[in-house]
Amino acid sequence: MPVIWLIDAYRAGERGQVRALVDALGWPCEIKVLSYHSHLFWPHVLGQTTLRGITAESAATLRQPWPDLVVSCGVRNEPVCRWIRAQSGGHTRYVHVGRPWASLDSFDLVITTPQYRVPQHPNVLNNMLTLQSVTPQSLVLARSEWAAAFAELPRPYFAVIVGGDSGPFTLGPKAAARLARQASRLARKHGGSLLVSTSSRTSEAAVVALRANIDVPNYCYRWQSTATANPYLGILAWADRLIVTGDSIAMLSEACATGKLVQMFDLGGMRGGGPASRDFRLSGVLYAVLMRWFWQPLSRDLTLVHSQLRESGRAVWLDEEFAAAMTPVESDLQRAVAAVQELLEEV
Repeated sequence: MPVIWLIDAYRAGERGQVRALVDALGWPCEIKVLSYHSHLFWPHVLGQTTLRGITAESAATLRQPWPDLVVSCGVRNEPVCRWIRAQSGGHTRYVHVGRPWASLDSFDLVITTPQYRVPQHPNVLNNMLTLQSVTPQSLVLARSEWAAAFAELPRPYFAVIVGGDSGPFTLGPKAAARLARQASRLARKHGGSLLVSTSSRTSEAAVVALRANIDVPNYCYRWQSTATANPYLGILAWADRLIVTGDSIAMLSEACATGKLVQMFDLGGMRGGGPASRDFRLSGVLYAVLMRWFWQPLSRDLTLVHSQLRESGRAVWLDEEFAAAMTPVESDLQRAVAAVQELLEEV
């Protein structure tokens, strides 16, 4: 049975992706959590094969016997994974999830999504959505756990999953108020209620505007880092339809994994137009300039994912209607697992 090292991602969203992949593979896995030299950026910028970017204590944990497979995500981990493969004499296979920064030939397999605009390559698997761990089994458990919390609210339930600022798109008070009004209008039309969850990226101003403009029965969870119980999975399990802000491909991926109707909320500008009154954010304007005039790998284009979701019938915008969700025969996670298995068969 193959042995896996997971060089853990240092950002929460990416961490969920790589852990979902190794869990789905079902092979023995050792998780390596590294510490980095914040002032050293040349190893990953120059695409080197080295441990110079991590601390001596972290480097000491990377010793033979070398694994059959190393899985990771994030630019700082790229030099480390290439070093492990080199130390194994080429035996270890290196699978990178998300945006690759080095030459595609320096990976054995890259599992990525459209917003990174990775070109076609023999080593690249272009999935539509990110890897995630929402399964029928996890939804059944969450449905049971959160049944009492939503029991007094009228059906149907409309989930409202709220993210935050992302690249050129801003989720401020104006967008949050517009989301609350549109979602409330939809729930009122059907005699239902809203199950709302904010996230770690939702600003205080957006939370205040969102809650002030909801005028139908609702359950509203305000994300907290210290919370002992998070209803997010319960909301996914109980919702009859899901509304997700278009800034988060991870949240859209988890919503689509339920097989239910998914509608995307346009923060403003995600479809080229949008409302005349938008939230202003200087960094968002600068990011838009970066996307338009600078080297593409420095930015990501979320609208490419939105377009593919609509074309495939897996999601529509909040002001659009559709009859039924289209669920692919093979999920993105299943495709990723199959690609990894095929890679190891070549060893």
